Amino acid sequence: MKRYFALIPAAGIGARMAAATPKQYLPINGVPMLQHTLDAFHHSDQIAHTFVVVSPDDGYIDSITPERSVTILRCGGATRMESILNGLRAMRSELGDDDMVLVHDAARPGLTPQLIAKLIAAVGDHEGGGLLALPVVDTVKSTRTGAVQTTPRDGLWLAQTPQMFSYALLVRALALAPDPNAITDDASAIEMLGLSPMLVEGHPRNMKVTLPTDIAIAEMYLRQDSK
Repeated sequence: MKRYFALIPAAGIGARMAAATPKQYLPINGVPMLQHTLDAFHHSDQIAHTFVVVSPDDGYIDSITPERSVTILRCGGATRMESILNGLRAMRSELGDDDMVLVHDAARPGLTPQLIAKLIAAVGDHEGGGLLALPVVDTVKSTRTGAVQTTPRDGLWLAQTPQMFSYALLVRALALAPDPNAITDDASAIEMLGLSPMLVEGHPRNMKVTLPTDIAIAEMYLRQDSK
């Protein structure tokens, strides 16, 4: 039977946050950001196990992960893609080729078990896997030509995570990707193989915390859980 595993790359330093610690460890409503992410997978009865990739010298991770179905992999690389590929290779003995891997950003603390279930149900056996995403609702402007131009928003989506693919497909796609810096999400590597991942509508609460001002917005969404 097909199983589902979470893989969280958490080896980045979050330079744009300008904080003393990597952003995934900054508090959101008094709890480290990464802990919220781990909790979402822990409370999903569809996830068999969670793997977290951190840098070899990470000194924070041991203090935030209580005893639960989480494995820490100290094999983070120089880029997000390298960290994920290193993590996948370290997971090899635990997963079959057809098992599904849900790659999720550590800095998206608003993920919920309900969103995880929605992604799994919608993607099903789709050969290209799939990801959570939000349709663009604002008017889009472009300055690529040097002049301001309006770009039609029809068919435009903002990619979120988790992004879910079979273990074998994801390893192959990332291993064949020509430029690690050009792979800003896993779906783009899948697309380079000629496959089309399914887009499953996510939720604004599953935002990525990138700038200091994002913390207050994330806290607002997470406070709603306690009401």
